[in-house]
Amino acid sequence: MPNTATVLSATGIRKRFGALTVLDGVHFSVGSHEAVGIVGPNGAGKTTLLNVLAGSLKPTEGEVLFRGETITGAPPEKHSRLGIGRAHQVPRPFGDMTVFENVLVAASTGGGHRGQQAYRRCLEVLDLCGLLELSNRRGESLGLLHRKRLELARALATEPVVVLLDEIGAGLTDEEAGELVQTIKQLRSEGVAIVWIEHIVHVLVQVVSRLVCMDAGRVIADGDPEAVMGDAAVIDAYLGSSAACRS
Repeated sequence: MPNTATVLSATGIRKRFGALTVLDGVHFSVGSHEAVGIVGPNGAGKTTLLNVLAGSLKPTEGEVLFRGETITGAPPEKHSRLGIGRAHQVPRPFGDMTVFENVLVAASTGGGHRGQQAYRRCLEVLDLCGLLELSNRRGESLGLLHRKRLELARALATEPVVVLLDEIGAGLTDEEAGELVQTIKQLRSEGVAIVWIEHIVHVLVQVVSRLVCMDAGRVIADGDPEAVMGDAAVIDAYLGSSAACRS
């Protein structure tokens, strides 16, 4: 059961697509101000878990709680209004809108902000994500790093209590990923809880204080990042060798 510090949790989550079980009795929680990383091989169920937490998928079994209240099966817009933000792996900005307009849509529809409140929130988020100078650029003109930043900005515009990040570092150079890490560290310092799926483990562990490893729809390790990375089951399922673990 979640403790009083838990902001978002999933208990006994199963998700089936026909005969295929993608999540098999997952228990997961994130505390207020906590940063949790999720790792695992392709097909482990990581993104499906994020989709359940964000409300875009309804679990076949189990319960999702936000601050102790059940939100199982509630639509994603309710999750967003409660304070659950989501950034997807593949950014899909509104190409014909400016960067500012993209963020304004998120602040208005996802965060429920209006008028000057929405305008101020957009400026705060654009500044945090290093996009202020690009506010009038069209979404379709951005390179990958700035598209990733815009995806994060749209999630933050809703003023989330917890933000769910799905491989936001994928496709970036080490330098670009490092810039993104600094932004996410700043976000964490402001008290936002973070759940971050990432294959680039050395980037992930710069931010998170706890690591969860999934395999075949189950959580196989959960705890201190160094301990999880050294776990034999994790090495076997995800990293493949102790040498990969040290990389």
